[in-house]
Amino acid sequence: MSSAAIYFKDFKASGITATEQDPRWSRVVAKDAAVDGTFWYSVATTGVYCRPSCPARLAKPVNVKFHPSPAHARAAGFRACLRCRPDDEHNTAHRRAKIVAQACQKIEKAPVAPSLAELAAEAGLSESYFHRLFKVQTGLTPKAYCSARRASRLRSHLPDSASVTEAIFEAGFNSNSRVYGKTASILGMRPREFKFGGRGKKVYFAVGQCSLGAILVASTDKGVCSVSLGDEPDALVAELQNLFPEAELVGGDKDYEQLVAQVVGLIEHPNLGHNLPLDIRGTAFQQRVWEALRQIPPGRTATYSEIARAVGQPSAARAIARACGANKLAVAIPCHRVIRNDGTLSGYRWGVKRKKTLLQRETAEAAE
Repeated sequence: MSSAAIYFKDFKASGITATEQDPRWSRVVAKDAAVDGTFWYSVATTGVYCRPSCPARLAKPVNVKFHPSPAHARAAGFRACLRCRPDDEHNTAHRRAKIVAQACQKIEKAPVAPSLAELAAEAGLSESYFHRLFKVQTGLTPKAYCSARRASRLRSHLPDSASVTEAIFEAGFNSNSRVYGKTASILGMRPREFKFGGRGKKVYFAVGQCSLGAILVASTDKGVCSVSLGDEPDALVAELQNLFPEAELVGGDKDYEQLVAQVVGLIEHPNLGHNLPLDIRGTAFQQRVWEALRQIPPGRTATYSEIARAVGQPSAARAIARACGANKLAVAIPCHRVIRNDGTLSGYRWGVKRKKTLLQRETAEAAE
């Protein structure tokens, strides 16, 4: 569905004559650049069609008709205005991106998360349209973006704050209960445990060997929280200790070795898939990216741009790469299946050589 159909769903037909009661007419009168790209209008007396923000002299409503796209206006016999250049999609996309960027800046600077009504009013848009525009540009709703930013602030404030409560309010939360109810999936533990490096938290782990070298599997009571690959087992354990400096690291018993065997099996025979319980900890954006990665089947790859489009944020290829780099669950979340736009292999947290081996193995199994 086009953006015009989304914003003006009650005005789907092309060539509707303007009236002063039509919400689009007020946007034309205001020369509102925020709605550029949602509809176009033509002027019978000049024979041209324009974008809403066109600086040309305002025509009489009786001579104006609305169109859902430039193609509809051209089909009706109108030509593009040379002043506002209504066919230039780059300018339209730039305006939309600017609106959302300004809203993101307001969210990041505000001590308390602004409401949807506040953000929409500042952008000069209706709440429903602003909500849709924001989600298309960022891949998140304004509410989810606010939550992600507050959680990020909380992670940065917790280690140095005098108390958990102080960190909670510094991050912009209004109450302790909201934090304890919503940030466990992001912090991976309760705020107090996070503040003290996982103190009081049990993390079970075991180290083994696979065809890619040493492998460490760690889990909490929620599920597998880390799968690491490397050359030296001791280095993998040290990395886990840095991740949870105050947690109680518990070596896995024989039953736990079965979990490690499942992970090793996933590496050796990726096409078999897995049903491992995962303790996935990350921002809202990272979790969206990681979920998209899990949809890539063995033997297939996707580019960073394709993943960006899949999460509804087509211009965020670099952010996708950072989210892949933040993944701590090797193979279980298959970030190795993401490649550059030119088809070449990019960096991999556990080494490009391992990434190449995994892809070759998956391709061969898929072919069989």
